[in-house]
Amino acid sequence: METGSAADTGTTGAEPVWTGLPPRLLSMRRLLLVVWLGLLALAVGLLLGLLVGPGWAAFALLPLALAGWGWVMLGRNWRSWRYAERADDLLISKGVLWQEETVVPYGRMQLVEVTSGPVERHFRLASVQLHTAAAATDATIPGLDPAEAERLRDRLTELGEARSAGL
Repeated sequence: METGSAADTGTTGAEPVWTGLPPRLLSMRRLLLVVWLGLLALAVGLLLGLLVGPGWAAFALLPLALAGWGWVMLGRNWRSWRYAERADDLLISKGVLWQEETVVPYGRMQLVEVTSGPVERHFRLASVQLHTAAAATDATIPGLDPAEAERLRDRLTELGEARSAGL
């Protein structure tokens, strides 16, 4: 998933070199979906079965159907996320139905953070959050390998300092 040295900046041609997110992010999100909607299905089935009657417990199938739909949607969403490092800016693309492409110029970056919550750490993932002068252009790249997140943070910080010094 990492780009080569010549393609690091995405300047090998007119098209940027896109990098997708690791499959562990998809695994983590799907596991959370199954756990939460599985617990909801169990609670609905038990409550309706005990309080109203056994026939009503069939409504517990609704959260399970939602889990099946969510499983597919999470896969589509995961495939839509990608980022590319270019000579002067970072591109972040996401979205299935509403596609969004964010361009963050290196010289506008004020802060680059790497964060990782307990579930993300369990799956060996980290997120990179970019802060700029304009709040509307703040961007996040979720679910990266921690080493890649740190490399990206260091590279973006270095390029941001170099570009802002030239202003």
